[in-house]
Amino acid sequence: MKRINRSLYSCLIIKILLVAGIIMLPRILAAQYFPKHELRAIWIATVNNIDWPSSPGLTSDEQRNEIISLLDLAKKNNLNTVVFQIRPAADAFYESSLEPWSQWLTGKQGQAPEPWYDPLEFVISECRKRGLDIHAWLNPYRAVKDTADTVAENHITKVHPGWFLTYGTTRYFDPGLQETRNHVASVASDIVRRYDIDAIHMDDYFYPYRIANVSFPDDSSFFKHPRGFSQEQKEEWRRDNVNLIIKQLSDSIKAIKPWVEFGISPFGVWRNIEKDSLGSATRAGVTNYDDLYADILLWQKEGWIDYVTPQLYWHIGFNLADYSVLSEWWSHNTYGCRLYIGQAPYRIGRKVTAKEWRTSREIVKQVLLNRTYPNIDGTMFFSARVLRSNPLRLWERLSGGVFRYPALPPANSRITPLIPQMPSNAVVRLSAGSLNFSWQSGCNNKKFIVYRFRKGKPADVNNPANILLVTSDTSAAVDRNRLTDPSRYFYIITSQSRTNTESEPVYFRESPR
Repeated sequence: MKRINRSLYSCLIIKILLVAGIIMLPRILAAQYFPKHELRAIWIATVNNIDWPSSPGLTSDEQRNEIISLLDLAKKNNLNTVVFQIRPAADAFYESSLEPWSQWLTGKQGQAPEPWYDPLEFVISECRKRGLDIHAWLNPYRAVKDTADTVAENHITKVHPGWFLTYGTTRYFDPGLQETRNHVASVASDIVRRYDIDAIHMDDYFYPYRIANVSFPDDSSFFKHPRGFSQEQKEEWRRDNVNLIIKQLSDSIKAIKPWVEFGISPFGVWRNIEKDSLGSATRAGVTNYDDLYADILLWQKEGWIDYVTPQLYWHIGFNLADYSVLSEWWSHNTYGCRLYIGQAPYRIGRKVTAKEWRTSREIVKQVLLNRTYPNIDGTMFFSARVLRSNPLRLWERLSGGVFRYPALPPANSRITPLIPQMPSNAVVRLSAGSLNFSWQSGCNNKKFIVYRFRKGKPADVNNPANILLVTSDTSAAVDRNRLTDPSRYFYIITSQSRTNTESEPVYFRESPR
């Protein structure tokens, strides 16, 4: 009988534990499957009007309406960051005394929007309202995308023609000249100094992608400025040219606003393993180190960049550059640098060659794979046109699945944290149709996170399912319904600083209308 009782007792304990596990399972899954801190970014490309504006020369109102539509879609689909291209070719999508207005904005380089407005300032303001971070995307070396284009009289290629080289049909800043490094650093410094951005972002266009049987024409600058490199070391000299501009940019940004991040989005393969035992098990025809002269790993090791976003625009299982091989390789080679992965929803389509891209599930699988690596902190999608086209119901899969809940951009360990002051006077006023929240901002407040909790339950701010809204405003209104009913829920608020550091929570007090 004792054995039977002990057995029954053991079964009872097991059942209790199983029931408790089932009850706790959703919370455990939410914490693991839905991370609270995860970058979810979208590139907004302006070169050739890829994403915005839809065509050059739209009215200012049309341009603003289009960008608002993109930002609304980003917010709706639980993205949290916009990477906005503001300097595609030594030109500007913002007011600049250093470079002319972009031809892709107004239809004519050097011509300002009419009626006048500053697109970068406008996008920053609209991002802040929606609680979106904004990274200003610059191309470092491209000066004229097509030599057939007409450039403004004050374009830098006309002011200093000796600084530039033509390769194919594109004009580039000569990377071997200190003058070009100084100019690009001045442009970046001007942007950081005048605009409330979260990061300076540069993509993969350092030395240009090779043209078959055509050498990059930099012999003259090499002979004039060899800096101790021999002819046999010319490729090392080229890499050193890029190292110099990255270091100078990093120093320039941090001297002005230490909290502004500096990020690079390189081509997806650093080196193939056949060239370097430290390289990835890939057979890519192009690599950063050998072809673009971008030694990304050095920049990470030296702390010159704060994040890296390799463009892994291939599918899982691709034989030359497997997404799963590369995501693992980059996750093991961060050197303390934040790592996000560039992903390619633009490849999705019913009639594409690779069957893996004939479904939007490929992107979902990649996001889930990213989350298995602790050093991968999120995603950047290329590019914003997929927000509108929604290829094969991509956004239903994401926002209804792996992006079901909002997420906050992660803090960066390479940035000295700014401690935000807690919000004050947090009040929620009840009305028949809405809940109206208001609060007061404090020092170092960039944005605010309002959380919703069931009464009688603990206030778990680590579970993103409890995030109700994110905004930079000091007031907000939400519909009053069964999911917000104040008889069932209570609310708290935190603030976040410019370094994405979150404050301690403050409880809302209810007030009559």
